[in-house]
Amino acid sequence: MKPSIHWGLTAGLLLTAAPSWSQTLPEASQRATLSGYLRDGATGEALVGASVFVKALGLGTNTDENGYYQLQLPKGTHTITYLIIGYEPQEVKINLGADATRSVKLSATRVQTQEVVVQGQRAEDNVRKPEMSVNKLDMKTVKLMPALLGEVDVVRSIQLLPGVTTVGEGASGFNVRGGGVDQNLILMDEMPVYNVSHLFGLFSAFNPDAVQDMKLYKGGIPAQYGGRLSSLLDVRLRDGHTAERASVNGGIGLISSRLAVEAPLIKDRTSVVLAGRRSYGDLFLKLVPDQKDNQAYFYDLSVKVNHKFSSRDQLQLTGYRGRDVFNFSNVFKNNWGNTGGTARWTHQFSPRLFGNFTGVAAQYDYALGVPNGTQAFEWTSSVRNYTGKADLNFQLNANNTISGGVSGTRYRFNPATVKPLSAESIFVELKVDDQQAGEYAAYIDNEQTLSPRLQVQYGLRLSVFDFLGTGKTIYDYQGETGQRKDPLNPRTPKDGEVVKRYANLEPRASMRFTLDENSSLKASYNRTAQYIHLISNTTAASPLDVWSPSTNNIRPERADQVALGYFRNFLDNGYEASVEVFGKTMDNQIDYVNGANTLLNKNLEGELLYGQGRAYGAEFFVKKNQGPLTGWVSYTLSRSERQIDGINRGEWYANKYDKTHNLSVVSMYQVGKRLTVSGNFSYSTGVATTFPNARFSYEGLVVPVVSGDARNNYRVPAYHRLDLGATLKNRTVEGRRWQSEWVFSVYNVYSRRNAYGIYFRQNEDDPRKTEAVRLSVFGSMLPSVSYNFNF
Repeated sequence: MKPSIHWGLTAGLLLTAAPSWSQTLPEASQRATLSGYLRDGATGEALVGASVFVKALGLGTNTDENGYYQLQLPKGTHTITYLIIGYEPQEVKINLGADATRSVKLSATRVQTQEVVVQGQRAEDNVRKPEMSVNKLDMKTVKLMPALLGEVDVVRSIQLLPGVTTVGEGASGFNVRGGGVDQNLILMDEMPVYNVSHLFGLFSAFNPDAVQDMKLYKGGIPAQYGGRLSSLLDVRLRDGHTAERASVNGGIGLISSRLAVEAPLIKDRTSVVLAGRRSYGDLFLKLVPDQKDNQAYFYDLSVKVNHKFSSRDQLQLTGYRGRDVFNFSNVFKNNWGNTGGTARWTHQFSPRLFGNFTGVAAQYDYALGVPNGTQAFEWTSSVRNYTGKADLNFQLNANNTISGGVSGTRYRFNPATVKPLSAESIFVELKVDDQQAGEYAAYIDNEQTLSPRLQVQYGLRLSVFDFLGTGKTIYDYQGETGQRKDPLNPRTPKDGEVVKRYANLEPRASMRFTLDENSSLKASYNRTAQYIHLISNTTAASPLDVWSPSTNNIRPERADQVALGYFRNFLDNGYEASVEVFGKTMDNQIDYVNGANTLLNKNLEGELLYGQGRAYGAEFFVKKNQGPLTGWVSYTLSRSERQIDGINRGEWYANKYDKTHNLSVVSMYQVGKRLTVSGNFSYSTGVATTFPNARFSYEGLVVPVVSGDARNNYRVPAYHRLDLGATLKNRTVEGRRWQSEWVFSVYNVYSRRNAYGIYFRQNEDDPRKTEAVRLSVFGSMLPSVSYNFNF
């Protein structure tokens, strides 16, 4: 619902409109609001980001995530154009004498040009919309990319975008503009996902058959969102069919198989989408006599139900559960995963006022232990939250769209609980005290057109965080700078008592200035605050890391980011290019004393150090949208540093996920109607790491050590990798619904042994020497094949 200039591209045809707001609108009494929904004519699914405009007036808007639009027009007769890529445009003549509602269904085009959808809903949105530092990936594009072991991966595809990196294969999550993995707010239908990985980071927690699309905000984050410093990844699951019979799609791969079912429960009113995925490594283990009692697998299951009560009211229910299980007979057991759900009610109060009301419950937990014997124990940890929120959108007039809302979240943290499982166990019960907190926010935002060339979006978010007592003893921590601190001043606040309150004002603003029809300049600023933290002193986050709230000792993290960008399209939007520069400063960044113990530590807060962070860089992006050959090239030149009291003599040092150079090349070539080939190439500077700079000998054993306070004083070798893939569609038979395809891929084509980490040991042949050993997750080429089907 964003007033702006409107063009659309369908089947390679460019439609142009008059310059935005070139007409002088009459007074409010002579205007009326047209609103409604746009949906797929065959499936009934919402069409997000479709264009709705009056070409004669140069006025228009876009549909939101529900397919809803609002458009203020002079009273009278108008021809309304409804348009989105991949669908036949539709023109409707309307005599608008008062506020009116008109919902429209569009039919998919029979012939479409090959396209890659990476950013925005329309080809020129990257130039025309005020938002910047935003990338959108469509699942049609993701499914054409080379896959690892036959499994298309949402998070791995995001890592090919500018400003996004990872510390290597097998690493959980991703890093955005110099931020940590915990500084990304990841939402699945508004449910927060705390760990986005399966199989220690090799696969993501998102089933590709269940995902509709995803949008990554690296800057200019709308005031509606908060709680993390670096980015927002908004993942939307499929809504499901309401207008046709059930459909099934799935795939069989080397590692896992998946199945998704979409069905209308009540025609044109209710739909359901069920999607499941499971790996089957444990089934093969049962065939090996020595391994038959071992288990190693992951699974996830999602369900989404949509029900339309009326043209004004709709209810969405989403549920998700994902799990990883690793059991080694009766010796060791380990599992972890996310569970949660959302309930969302959307209501149209009037043609100009629209609301969303959402309830969310989410949990991440892990468990490990030994099931039998004298060492039998179980170790559990979890973080859960319950959220309620209300968001309203109001079209004040043709030039201003105002949004606002409130939210509240209650957290419960269980850092660690260890229980013996038998009377003979040598372990005693140990528990790190639970913690609880509340986070509350209110925001207001306005998207305003100031002139035909200048459009701005600005807002303010107020966030409040309460660290609450649980009836357990808490401490203050004091000590020398850079050293482990001692607990002091013990006290026992009541359950629910506010121990410490933090509040932050978070202004957000972005601006677009159009230079001509094909280019624009953009700028953005946002302040963000983060109140919960992932406590991890390893290079990459692991499933056993601990989440902690801000407390009387741990202060909230804050960040200020400024970005400037130039955006230009070429050859009727066939190509687009952008250059963005950014700078970010961060307060209250967390680091650790040397040898910090982050597990089962009741005095964990005494192990933490605090300081400043900064990140800055430039991102270059070129994308080809049309023709047999499509894809993009992205290059990021950046720096991420920290300055922590007590580390590196108080001087700035490279962050553990700092990468100076990051290059990605993605290409897809449609050889024919049935065959598409693809390739990805990635190159990046090696991550910073701490190497020993001294050693000592003890009874003939040489032990490498880090002397002084050096931190991240070396880098692992540069990372680079080439992947290739091909998708071959099987021949279709007229009148038969069954369609299928074979997907072939080769991961790490030239068998690069990229370093995940480097450790040091005593040389076996010459004990006087110390040698460095490279640890690689993949050291060879990995071919794979999978079979996908739908009917």
